[in-house]
Amino acid sequence: MTELLCKLFVKDRSNIKKDSVRRSYGTLSSVVGIILNILLAAFKLIAGTLSASISITADAVNNLSDAGSQVISLISFKISAKPADRDHPFGHARIEYVASMIVSFIILTIGFELFRTSLDKIFNPTDTKFGTVSAVILAVSVIAKLWVGFFNRRIGKKINSSVIKATSIDSFSDAAATSAVLISMLISHFTGLRTDGYMGIIVSVFIFIAGIRILSETKNSILGSPPDPEVISEIYRISSEFPEVLGIHDMVVHNYGPGNTIASLHAEVDGEENVFVTHDVIDNLEKRLFSELGVRATIHMDPIVTNDERLSALKAVTLNTVQKIDSSLTLHDFRFVEGRTHSNLIFDISAPFELKISDDDLKRMVSDAVSEINPNYFAVITIDRQ
Repeated sequence: MTELLCKLFVKDRSNIKKDSVRRSYGTLSSVVGIILNILLAAFKLIAGTLSASISITADAVNNLSDAGSQVISLISFKISAKPADRDHPFGHARIEYVASMIVSFIILTIGFELFRTSLDKIFNPTDTKFGTVSAVILAVSVIAKLWVGFFNRRIGKKINSSVIKATSIDSFSDAAATSAVLISMLISHFTGLRTDGYMGIIVSVFIFIAGIRILSETKNSILGSPPDPEVISEIYRISSEFPEVLGIHDMVVHNYGPGNTIASLHAEVDGEENVFVTHDVIDNLEKRLFSELGVRATIHMDPIVTNDERLSALKAVTLNTVQKIDSSLTLHDFRFVEGRTHSNLIFDISAPFELKISDDDLKRMVSDAVSEINPNYFAVITIDRQ
């Protein structure tokens, strides 16, 4: 069904890097969600009225809020497609993160209201009426919500959309919540226990969890989260295909929304090579990163000495010394400045954030280790947290 809908409503659907194609996917996801949620809300309101069930009625209101969330999603896709302008030089793609946050607040509000209403139902219980029609409506709703959840998850992954991924999570939580309502109705019918309010509490918890999860993921996107490891791996792979590039480091990747990634990095090159030839290589690398990954990269050339055996041996000894402190540490930008009274070893150390050693302590430990190699060696160190 998903492929059929995409085939019918998304032109050139395989070209997901194209803004118009991405917008078509987002519009399709939103329209399907709006129509489905409005239909489910209407049928659940009927079922809730017939059965006098607060949990079914609350579930119907939740579907209406989902339809509202899909409207927000639809609007965000329209805005995110706007080109960059003077006030927004990096485009408008991050509006999807804002939309996801709005969706999470709507979900949390619905969850709170349902919790409050369900608590009142526990202290002031009323009988609910079992009806085959109501049970069928709830069962169909569970199936529909599972389908739309998988539908949105597939599209969300395909075009890397945080707001569609958020609606996918919400759909799965709705399916679980509606299942709880259906179970409550069956328990009340066959045992006479008044479980409607308690199941309403359970439904509100599901809704709360979904809202908090979406809010947390969106918060990370807005504050700045680590780049996709696959993107980093691809940058390394493409760089390694240029024999003139001897290594890369100091990589910084900024995500300004789906399809808008900006990176800067240093590329080590042979200092003896013609600078114009090397510059042309770097230009070609930047073009490949954009054409294959959609990454707008600015690459700084780091010329290094490649034919000095003494320098290479000293770098190898220093690296071995540093990795005795922690095997995850690496070196780059290694230079040796020899003097009469002392010599400076100047280098950067790449250290992961997980390394529980402060930068100052790490510098001290490495400096002490370098002095053991030769008392006249002084280490001038810059720490880069990966």
